Amino acid sequence: MKSNNQFLIRGILFLAGLFVLAGCENNSGLEERTYQLVWQDEFDADGAPDESKWAFDLGAGGWGNNELQNYTNDAQNVIVADGSLKITAINNGGSFSSARIRTQGKFDQAYGRFEARIKLPWGPGIWPAFWMLGADIETNPWPQCGEIDIMEYRGQQPNVIHGSVHGPGYSGGAAITKSYGYANNRFDIDYHLFAVEWGEDFIHYFVDDELYQVIEPGDLTGEWVFDHPFFMILNVAVGGDYVGFPTSDTPFPQTMYVDYVRVYTEVSGK
Repeated sequence: MKSNNQFLIRGILFLAGLFVLAGCENNSGLEERTYQLVWQDEFDADGAPDESKWAFDLGAGGWGNNELQNYTNDAQNVIVADGSLKITAINNGGSFSSARIRTQGKFDQAYGRFEARIKLPWGPGIWPAFWMLGADIETNPWPQCGEIDIMEYRGQQPNVIHGSVHGPGYSGGAAITKSYGYANNRFDIDYHLFAVEWGEDFIHYFVDDELYQVIEPGDLTGEWVFDHPFFMILNVAVGGDYVGFPTSDTPFPQTMYVDYVRVYTEVSGK
């Protein structure tokens, strides 16, 4: 179920409409931080994604990763219905279509908490992602602009997701990355909350508010480029270097369901 609370608090008191910083560390050993909601899409209005918030990437060509899909803005590939954004990859008799939407030119932000509640698709060669690129990418090409992969996933491993950063000296196969997985659960069965909390000298990765990765400048093999606004992307790719090709065991269509996307800014703390 969605919650429309104006503020997100992790282990912090909320009283009479005011935030009170706990002033201590939480059980993850991290400093407590307080965040205020500044942008959201709850996907409550049926139809195409809200054009004031999202733009479409369109076309084929591999997208730099030898992907197979053609991205469209067709309702069969991307639609808001029943309280969720639905991005669907379809096998069109040997060719594939899907969708990719982004907030570029409509919303970007440096630092804060970025989160989405998502139910993932599955199957060999299916590659959904919730990620961010530096808003200066047009003048500062990838990987110098920076990339933060909040969640990406190989459909043939439905119990494991990955969180990564890419930048100069640590891009592509050399990305700084870590996995989060289940022994007895899968990410295509129910919704899960994927988030990063990002500041001047850290990026923290969470699944269902459980911290699983901390990245700081000293962890990188190159320059820290996470010091400027980024925009968000949601997509489902088919094939590509990261996941390989679909197989006869890949069921189509496959849909990624997004309950909401929310962005917060820090109002106190470090």
